[in-house]
Amino acid sequence: MKPNYPNRLAFAHLPTPLEKLERLTKHLGGPDIYIKRDDQTGLATGGNKTRKLEFLVADALAHGCDHLITTGAAQSNHCRQTAAAAARYGLGCSLVLRGQPPLHITGNLLLNQLLGAHLYWTGERERNQVVPEVVTEVETMGRKPYVIPLGGSNVLGATGYVLAMAELTGQLAAMGINIDFIVMGSSSGGTQAGLVLGARVYDFHGHILGISIDHPADDLHMQVAALATATATHLGLGTTAVASLVEVNDDYIGGGYAVVGEAEREALRMVAQLEGVLLDPVYTGRAMAGLIDLIRWGAFTRGQSVLFWHTGGAAALPAFADKL
Repeated sequence: MKPNYPNRLAFAHLPTPLEKLERLTKHLGGPDIYIKRDDQTGLATGGNKTRKLEFLVADALAHGCDHLITTGAAQSNHCRQTAAAAARYGLGCSLVLRGQPPLHITGNLLLNQLLGAHLYWTGERERNQVVPEVVTEVETMGRKPYVIPLGGSNVLGATGYVLAMAELTGQLAAMGINIDFIVMGSSSGGTQAGLVLGARVYDFHGHILGISIDHPADDLHMQVAALATATATHLGLGTTAVASLVEVNDDYIGGGYAVVGEAEREALRMVAQLEGVLLDPVYTGRAMAGLIDLIRWGAFTRGQSVLFWHTGGAAALPAFADKL
């Protein structure tokens, strides 16, 4: 059974490149390492949320909405890509950001302002308290808002990564490559949920390992499995069993979300200096740090192949200059 995909807007630069990291592979002396370049999706410096937004923005337009509202951390890549998608389709955009405004506007915050987004800060409050207030404010202005959840991680967002697995399996077949493990950073869970479901739909038989960015493994496993199951139902795939395919490692959370440690610094420098590829300190840097450590202690054999799914985020680097 194949998915019954909903309408989508095709604005991502697809397919994204699939490349072998020759020098990193040699340096670590472990498995062959490949990279899926979803940092090259093209929407205001790209990133994985662009695939999700193709379905989410299509749904917003189908419902006659003219203003996107979403939420995230101060340097949220999802918020930056949402602001860019709104600009591209002539929609208003409001971003509810965690905490207090910083003294200096840099990284994704600067891009959000350039893209014309309106910024709201939660202060000491929870985001789910502030978002309804922003919805009401937008409605009083005569606009029709569309709320996108954290990370774009609902059934529509995850659908973008079911389709991404079709893209990947086609590339692997054309290039004659077999991948034993896919490794990526996982937080709100939409990317991993989509890939897990896509693996079942498109007969990918490797493991899909999410390196947790901020959640305990049990919590993230439950979150990803529930979203993958709900997405299967949404796409007309019935009760597709996917929970057993969800693999999560929470050994690399370190000091917590967006707290940059030596592991992230080493990963960023290593990949930049060996491959000319920029990671970000929060997601891909932490996920790559996890992959590097797993290779060093022998979790993968020399004869295996590992694919690192680059979810983007380099636009945030200037905001972490003092930590790097």
